Amino acid sequence: MLDIKFIRENPEAVKENIKKKFQEEKLPLVDQVLALDAENRATIAEAQELRTSRNALSKQVGILMGQAKKDPSKLAEAEAAKAQVKANADRLAELEAKETQLAEQIRHIMLLIPNIIDPSVPIGPDDSANVEVERFGEPVVPDFEIPYHTQIMESFNGIDMDAAGRVSGSGFYYLLGDIARLHEGVLAYARDFMIDKGFTFCIPPFMIHGNVVEGVMSQTDMESMMYKIEGEDLYLIGTSEHSMIGKFIDQIIPEDSLPQTLTSYSPCFRKEKGAHGIEERGVYRIHQFEKQEMIVVCKPEDSMDWYEKMWRYSVELFRSLDIPVRQLECCSGDLADLKVKSCDIEAWSPRQQKYFEVCSCSNLGDAQARRLKMRVKGERGTYLPHTLNNTVVAPPRMLIALLENNLQADGSVKIPAALRPYVGGKEILIPCKK
Repeated sequence: MLDIKFIRENPEAVKENIKKKFQEEKLPLVDQVLALDAENRATIAEAQELRTSRNALSKQVGILMGQAKKDPSKLAEAEAAKAQVKANADRLAELEAKETQLAEQIRHIMLLIPNIIDPSVPIGPDDSANVEVERFGEPVVPDFEIPYHTQIMESFNGIDMDAAGRVSGSGFYYLLGDIARLHEGVLAYARDFMIDKGFTFCIPPFMIHGNVVEGVMSQTDMESMMYKIEGEDLYLIGTSEHSMIGKFIDQIIPEDSLPQTLTSYSPCFRKEKGAHGIEERGVYRIHQFEKQEMIVVCKPEDSMDWYEKMWRYSVELFRSLDIPVRQLECCSGDLADLKVKSCDIEAWSPRQQKYFEVCSCSNLGDAQARRLKMRVKGERGTYLPHTLNNTVVAPPRMLIALLENNLQADGSVKIPAALRPYVGGKEILIPCKK
């Protein structure tokens, strides 16, 4: 969410930013919010004048009532002053109600106006315009056929989607045996990887209030992603970033405690509305999964340095598991409204012979901080921090990349050396069936 003062002073820049995000339908919102803001400021000014005059009139009524006891001719003047005090009070009540209404209207519109993107963001309408920046590791296509990832898992008796369908419907799974252990091993390895980078490990709440949801994500994303608990002001988290950033709602953070660097484990729950392609069956896009996340709360001047560090952590982690990856810069039209800059880390799929998204790293500037009323207090006064987030690993997708890139011709799966301590020292998984 932008600062209303910024919109007042830079309306054309805000409109140009909307155009860069290919959201022309939002252009009228700028003039609408400016008109409401002007009306609100006039309302506030009138209310303040009435409060000032009320104090003066109240004193005058007291004086006139005292004089009327000695001189009855002053009574009419005193009554007139009292009537004016009441009229002012009635008008003030109207103005205060109007202030509240206008403030709500302004906030609603402000939540819809996208954040100002960084000048380095490539301009394009959708993810087809995202730009490959760099590749890490050599993508290999083996000389044997690689089965679909659920077929690989089934060869180890490691997945049961039919049973999950009977129990919970589509978009769920049972993981079993070595595959389940591999799943948890990846999470544990990712946890320790981030702790070694200096991040504090945290297990956050898995449900959050509606005002936190509103603070951390756009309204569109909220409707398409979040599951609401019926009859309660609680939502199941779609990612632990939500509750991790929400930890700082309404807080004043001492400047000397920055940066706040946290890595969190959580289950994640998503509606995943809409139709998806053939490659998004299996465990690629599901309603429930587990994830290790990283978030940073920092000084504004440090946020781009942290952005660079965070996506590089993802590259380092995936390369340590022998998975080739690339960094893909997200274009303007592919950025969620709160984001200043974002990139995806994509893993190589030997079966598909293309890359697919496994991590998303984002700098949100001060948008979440402003929505959540997070502040930093330091030598230069009080100011808004910047917030960033990045996926460490989401094992369902990580498992696809890990299994495909480490599959051997005989159907076994080689365990990367870094992961072996987390799966009982196993160096290779032998399939139960072929």
